[in-house]
Amino acid sequence: MKTSQPWLPLIVVLATILVGAARSAPAIAGADEPSPAEQPLLAILRSDAPAATKAVTCKKLAIHGSSAAVADLAPLLQDPQLASWARIALEAIPGPDAANALREATASLQGKLLIGVLNSLGVRRDAQAVELLTTHLASRDDDVAAAAAVALGQVGSGAAIASLKAALDTANQPVRSAVAEGLVVCAEQLAGGGDLSQAVALYDQVRQAEVPQQRIIEATRGAILARRQAGIPLLVEQFRSPDKRFFQLGLMVAREFSGSEIDAALAAELRRAAPARAALLVRAMADRKETVDVAAILDAASDGPKQVRLAAIDALGTVGDVSCLAPLLDIATGADAELAKAAKTTLFDLPGEGVDARIVALLPTAEGMGYPLLIELVGARRINAVGILREALQNQSPEVRHAALKALGETVMLADLDELIAEAVSPRHPADAATARLALRAAAVRMPDREACATQLATALATAPSTATTPLLETLAEVGGTKSLQTLGAAAKSDDDQQQDAASRLLGKWNGVEAAPVLLDLAQHAPSRKYQIRALRGYLGLARKFAMPEQQRVDMCRQAYMIATQPAEQQLVLDVLTLHPSPAALRLAIHILENDDLKASATQAALVIAQKIGSQGTELRKLLDGAGLARVKLEIVKAEYGNGSTQRDVTATVRKHAGSLPVITLPEATYNASLGGDPAPGIVKRLKIQYRIDGKAGEATFAENALILLPIPK
Repeated sequence: MKTSQPWLPLIVVLATILVGAARSAPAIAGADEPSPAEQPLLAILRSDAPAATKAVTCKKLAIHGSSAAVADLAPLLQDPQLASWARIALEAIPGPDAANALREATASLQGKLLIGVLNSLGVRRDAQAVELLTTHLASRDDDVAAAAAVALGQVGSGAAIASLKAALDTANQPVRSAVAEGLVVCAEQLAGGGDLSQAVALYDQVRQAEVPQQRIIEATRGAILARRQAGIPLLVEQFRSPDKRFFQLGLMVAREFSGSEIDAALAAELRRAAPARAALLVRAMADRKETVDVAAILDAASDGPKQVRLAAIDALGTVGDVSCLAPLLDIATGADAELAKAAKTTLFDLPGEGVDARIVALLPTAEGMGYPLLIELVGARRINAVGILREALQNQSPEVRHAALKALGETVMLADLDELIAEAVSPRHPADAATARLALRAAAVRMPDREACATQLATALATAPSTATTPLLETLAEVGGTKSLQTLGAAAKSDDDQQQDAASRLLGKWNGVEAAPVLLDLAQHAPSRKYQIRALRGYLGLARKFAMPEQQRVDMCRQAYMIATQPAEQQLVLDVLTLHPSPAALRLAIHILENDDLKASATQAALVIAQKIGSQGTELRKLLDGAGLARVKLEIVKAEYGNGSTQRDVTATVRKHAGSLPVITLPEATYNASLGGDPAPGIVKRLKIQYRIDGKAGEATFAENALILLPIPK
């Protein structure tokens, strides 16, 4: 029902929160104790309170109301705005009075208001309403008749069932669907109460009636489940139905069915079904984990149409066991690449007791392609088999050795990490070096004690050949922690240029502020000027990227500025200060104004910072005045953004972001994002601003995305 009241959707949400599940169960006649909260609520209903307030009050009465509230709620059933709210309370209030009020209201209601009351009688499962519901079942208004049919189904008494059965063949087509729905609801109640034979009879009657397919599907589901094991033949019929919807119904019901007999039926049907359907049957079988016929799925995985095999192989990853290991190994080493990939994936996840032990037992006698595959499984499944993997490192096959190294990377613990370090530092076979180093990195980053791990790596670094130092340093950076940081710092200041290069590069990418002291020291004392600059940039990168107290950030910028020797490096300090504006950042930017080489850049930075922080800090005006950057009276006359004849008037936007300084900071990184989009896609644009500063007219044009710093008119 349409309404012009804008508050109703909000009231629905608020009231639902208040009531919770009050409407979810039918009211049961019995104790009807008044609540202390009831009388204040009734007073609201009797007042001239707004309809919105009364709506919420009705919802509250669903919780606190008793038969005493019925007299105030019943008249609201005539009110198009409040009828549904009143019904919510009347559905929940226990005792006969609420049901009587609903039944009596049907005599004077029509259309949607009548339909709502019929629905409420169904919610209450009011057995005394069967006669009047049966009367409305014959209504000329199809919507009313349909509502009566569904309500009779909710009542579910013998008389209600009789009325619905009589109407199933006589009702006109639009109503017959609702009659069938009512009978299905009745059958569900009977089945839930243990009367399976009568439930089956009702389901079958609906299945055989001329009703919409959806009703037949619902009845068929119930007919199968209510028959229990005797329903398996009917379920099989659905698997063989040419209608896809009934086949899908069969798959759904198969997942609901209890007992192992259905698994045998599914296995039999799997052998005769077309490939597309067989693949779906396999998935249904796998969802029945408790009683699944694993052998049937394994047979499907081993032979037959590829589509079915792939589905079965995938299913074994969920329901398979140790009996599936050997067949899956055969498939994984077979000629079909797609099947082999699927089998390998399943082997990684194959459940069941004894699988890991069986993999280890097969390793000593494995041959051909199966040997490296078993080793790969040791790594993927994190099986503790270091001794066997150590033996595999002696194998003449590079494929076997590489598989063993990767597996060690996934399984080795700290006590045996030296084995992997040795292979990474001085591999017995030079061709294994890259794989060994990757394996070492994989092992190192998963060690629970990263300081102990870093200590082993640092010890190896001290005697490692030059070919291994960079990989070791990279692994230390991945491990992180205090020891790694110290080792990288020492390497960056060593006499070895290769270590200096690698360590300073890695420190510059360190993901944490804890590297700041090391980088600052390196920026001052690195053996090479090149690495000092790299360290300084890394140090400022930390100040730029990471959250920290603003004073700490400004202190880092000050330290960097003090040791920077070139304007290009000092400019980076201003960039960080501008990106993280604060009063302390402004003071440092003003200090940098004293540097003649940076005066222009520092002026811009100071103005931008001042504009961003606005009124923060009582010293702002004093700072600006002292730096010769006094505030001005800025007026934006006109601003246009575009190219040539294609211009967008952005005066209002620019004016909004103008302040008391000759600089304008837009809210986004690009002009397009800040000024309402791109007025001329694919073309370089300019921003033209006409303005007055302290009453003097000026005009300036800025390249796209440039800093908007307005020249002071002369």
